[in-house]
Order: sequence, then structure tokens, then C-alpha cells
Amino acid sequence: MKEITIIGLGAGEIEQMPFGIYRYLLKQEVVYVRTAEHPAVQALKEEGVACKAFDDLYEQHEEFEAVYQAIVDELVESAEEQVVYAVPGHPFVAERTVQLLVAEEAKGTIKLNILGGQSFLDAMYTALRIDPIEGCQIVDGTALQRDQLVLTEHMIIVQVYDAMIASEVKLTLMERLPDDYEVTIVTAAGSSEEELIRVPLYDLDRRTTLNNVTAVYVPPVHKEELLYREFTKLRKVIAALRGPGGCPWDQKQTHQSLKKYLLEETYEVLEAIDEQDDEHLVEELGDVLLQVLLHAQIGEDEGYFSIEDVIYAITEKMIRRHPHVFGETTVADAEEVLVNWDAIKKQEKGKEENSSLLANIPKSLPALMEAEQLQKQAAKGGFDWDEAAPIWMKLQEEISEFMVELKAGAEEEMTKEFGDILFVLANLARYYKIDPEEALLQTNRKFKRRFRYIEESVGAEGKALTELSLDELDERWEQAKQLEREENEHDAFR
Repeated sequence: MKEITIIGLGAGEIEQMPFGIYRYLLKQEVVYVRTAEHPAVQALKEEGVACKAFDDLYEQHEEFEAVYQAIVDELVESAEEQVVYAVPGHPFVAERTVQLLVAEEAKGTIKLNILGGQSFLDAMYTALRIDPIEGCQIVDGTALQRDQLVLTEHMIIVQVYDAMIASEVKLTLMERLPDDYEVTIVTAAGSSEEELIRVPLYDLDRRTTLNNVTAVYVPPVHKEELLYREFTKLRKVIAALRGPGGCPWDQKQTHQSLKKYLLEETYEVLEAIDEQDDEHLVEELGDVLLQVLLHAQIGEDEGYFSIEDVIYAITEKMIRRHPHVFGETTVADAEEVLVNWDAIKKQEKGKEENSSLLANIPKSLPALMEAEQLQKQAAKGGFDWDEAAPIWMKLQEEISEFMVELKAGAEEEMTKEFGDILFVLANLARYYKIDPEEALLQTNRKFKRRFRYIEESVGAEGKALTELSLDELDERWEQAKQLEREENEHDAFR
């Protein structure tokens, strides 16, 4: 079996290399090195050690992972039974090729010997004057992800080889930090060429010192305002409001007492959506999130559940109910997605075939929405009209029955019959694919706009509404309608 000995070249010049490793390298006929762009490699060449570098592979592949895999493939396929492979720093610190070789060893294709080496991290801690025990992240600049970053810890971003990687790192950091947040570019830490340059984040990729011995240090965030975008900060705020010394109002809330606020905030979100006002929408979505966090904090305070349980439940549900995304199922369109969703939901609930189709409709829905949902579920069982004509006939029938009760003065029966009229109207809306709740909301807003015009126009004349006759008020109503038409025509020709 082929044996590969992996050696760490250390963080800088050959003087930093352990004497034993130095003597071992001098005895080798050829040493494979990931890159020749390392001070120790140049010194070894001067000592007569033949070094075979893989730098040419960086030009042949567009992605680093492909480069690293190509290096490993060449090492595994090389003719020698004994191969010496040297990497910058320590073999197990920020060295992807070593991890790929470890995977090959697990397959039984090669045997590895690790001779260690000095990690660049020791030199980094010294250069930056930081203690990693305070919390420190070491992350790969070639695969940086915004959600992996912990802003309250020291952060060292390695493998920032060039301006392109630095640009990606900068853009990722700027999603979480201010553009002018100060970071430090550290080059050749621990060597005689060590250099530390402090720059604002926006200037990170404009520095010419970036090379294969460059890392970027991001200091912990201490300013509270910079953490306001972080979910963990919001959670701490809610916990403080509910905790000792917190807000008396928040402390006394229960799941039951908060119900009305959740409903109010939800309707305000809908209003912001209709207004197409993104700034307002951000605010109102925040208010809904506040309600979710308050309920979760109450659950945690009472020892029943926490926000992690809430997040787990919805994450697991979304993955489970989207097998066409996270599994092997294929779907043709959105309609098939809904069919699958209902089938999975039914299976989850363990429903028997004769169980009611209406069982899962929430009892607290607004009446108009509940009517639509009742009809939609009943339609799945075949209880539905195929065309609109019978629905219109049913509407006429219900209106006639209402008129009978009206003439009889039977108030209780009038209420029932009027409810039947609304139920049929909801069915008509569903047939024509109109959201009845949305339709009525639009009409309500239209009424508010036009009535507000009447109030303002009458008020501008120094009069009260009660001083005008119904015909005069109706005339103002028509003026409001005309103004709306003219505004809509103007918008259409912009």
C-alpha cells in the first residue's frame, strides 16, 4: 500500500521549522509541495532539495475544491511507494488537501504518516495580541458563509489568497457588519516579513499585500447597536423584558392575553403589503416576530418549550412536506405540490379514510375565510359545482328566502338567511378564483378613501356632513370616483 508522509512547513521561514523535520526533508530525493510560494520551500531548494509543486493546477481549475482534489489524485496515483508531501503551516490547520487524503486513507487506498509542523495560528495570536480562549473562529475565506459567523468572537479568516477572494470575503462580512468596520490584514505572521494593516472593511480587497500567507482578522463586535440585526440579540432582549427587573407589562402576559395582539399585528402586515410600503412591511413583520418570540419565551419560562423547539418543528415540517425539494419525489407544477402536501399532512395526522375533510380547519378563522376553507375542503370530496350557473341560481334562491323572512319581520331567521347569502357569495368568489377576504378589504379601503374625500371637501367649505342632504353627499361620492379614475388613467400613461 502506498505510504504518504505529510509534513507541515510551518508559518514562515525555515528558521521556524523544527530541527527534526528540517533534517528529514534534507534526506528526501523529492518533496511534493502544495505550493512553491512559501519561504521554507525557497530555502529547501537552496539546500538542494528537489521540490515538485502543484501551483500549475491552480491555473487549470476554476474552483479551489477541484484544485485540491486534483492534487490528491496526483499524489495517490504517483509512481513512488513512499511519497513526502509538504504543506504550509500545520497539516491539520486550514489544509483541505490533507482532509481529502484522510478520506482516501479511510477507503484503504493509502496509508498516512503525519509529522506535524508549526501552525500559523500561534504566530497569529502573538501578532494580534489576542487570547483564543475568549472565543475564536477560524474560517475558510474560499468558502465563507454569512450564517456561520459569530460576531461576538475573534474571527480569523484564512486562505485569503488574492483580491477576488478578498472581495467575496468583504461582501459576505458587509452583510453582517458596517462598511467601515475595521479589520486587520495579516501577512506572513511570525516571519521577518510579518505585516499588519488595519483597514475599513470596504477597502479590504484593494490592498496589494494579499497572497498565500495572508489572513484577515475581524475583531469581536462590542458595540450593542451593531448586534441589533442578530437573532440572538433580539432573543436576549425579549428574555430581559420577561425576566427579573424587566417590564411589568411583558412579565404578566400569557398565551391567552397575547392572542388579540397577534391578530392585530397580522392584519397590519396585510395592510403594509397592500400599501406596497416595504419600510412599513419591515416594521410590521418585526411586530409579528415579536409576538412569536414572546410566546416562545413564555413557553421557556414555564418549562414547556423554547424558540429552538419552534424552529425545529417548522424546519422539520418544511423538509418533510417538500420531498420534491429535499427528497426524490418529482412534481409537475404547483397544483401537484398541494396534492402531495395534503397527502403527507393526512398521513402525519394518522387519519382514517372516513375522517372528516373539515377537521383541520382552524376554529378561530374570520367567518369569510372559514367559509372559503369549508367549501374548498368539501370540494375535495366531490361536493362542489362544476360551473357558475347553479351557484348564481343558489344565490337568487337565498336572496328570495331572505326577503320572505324580511317581510315576516323574523329577525333571527333573517340573520340565518343573510348568512346563507354570504356563504354562497364566498362560493362564487372561490369559483372565479377571487379571494373574498381580499376583495372585501379592497372595497373597505375604497370606501374609506371616498368617504374621506367627502369629509375633506365638505370641511373645506366650513360645513358639517349633517348639513348636506343625501343627494349632495352622493354627488361628492361621484366626484371622488371620478378623481380616482383620472388618477388611474394618469398612472397608466406614466
